[in-house]
Amino acid sequence: MEETIVRVEHLSHRYSIQWAIKDINFEIKKKGVLGLLGSNGAGKSTTMNIICGVLSQTAGEVYINGINTRENPVEAKKQIGFLPQKPPLYPDLTVDEYLTHCALMRLVNKHQVKKVVEEAKERCQIAHFSKRLIRSLSGGYQQRVGIAQAIVHKPQFVVLDEPTNGLDPNQIIEIRHLIKDIAKERAIMLSTHILSEVQATCNDIQMIEHGNVVFAGTINDLNNYIDPCTFLVSLEAAPPLEELKKIPGITQVEHITNTRFRMHFSSDQEITKQIINLSVANNWRLSEITLERDSLDTAFAQLSGKTFINKR
Repeated sequence: MEETIVRVEHLSHRYSIQWAIKDINFEIKKKGVLGLLGSNGAGKSTTMNIICGVLSQTAGEVYINGINTRENPVEAKKQIGFLPQKPPLYPDLTVDEYLTHCALMRLVNKHQVKKVVEEAKERCQIAHFSKRLIRSLSGGYQQRVGIAQAIVHKPQFVVLDEPTNGLDPNQIIEIRHLIKDIAKERAIMLSTHILSEVQATCNDIQMIEHGNVVFAGTINDLNNYIDPCTFLVSLEAAPPLEELKKIPGITQVEHITNTRFRMHFSSDQEITKQIINLSVANNWRLSEITLERDSLDTAFAQLSGKTFINKR
């Protein structure tokens, strides 16, 4: 069984009289990427800041590699690398100067600092910018420097808050590849409200809404949870559109090409079997029928108002 690096137990936090998160529980394995997903104000930042030791929780416990973050915060933080949404860069330092400073702040042995800085630069592919001022780098490379500072002390757990925010499409793809590469050796928690980021990068999902976990599982678990509501059908001798709309259970029909249609249905009713039988009876010459699932965005909207769901 795969080992756990992070364990969150009954985590709750209140600002004044309002609960930001309430009774959150989950675990993170030692390798791979977990997506902490939720809309703005859902409780992601509160959860992430408590885990990283930036904020002290109202109730509950967080363990990093078995270390309680409240009882032994310094030792727990040694296990954590953190990239906030706005990278904590010093633009007037060179890449080398900045990463050296970060390594010393992370209590890396001074005899090991040069080695770990070189390794972080190589991993993030910024070694050729060692002597460049950070302010002169592009947004994508500044983000790489930010990730390098998060891994320079070789933590077992790395937290990335909206790591592709503000980057262009090519930079986003590069950062996604970098995150997945780093996750081969350690656990990463990626906080985002963008579903495509989770779909492209993460192995597992914790979806938070209104301070509660509303979904916990893998991308496949999420896909399996979403009920199909449309299907694509190809009919070589298709009847008039109005005739297709009259089929019981069909709520809408979209004409894609002369022979291809998207059909929306309200309930299962063995709808695909019904279409096959009608095609045979009426010689519509059916050549394809494929169920479609809602998009992740639709799933997020569906899950946002629900209570905890665990598909595992």
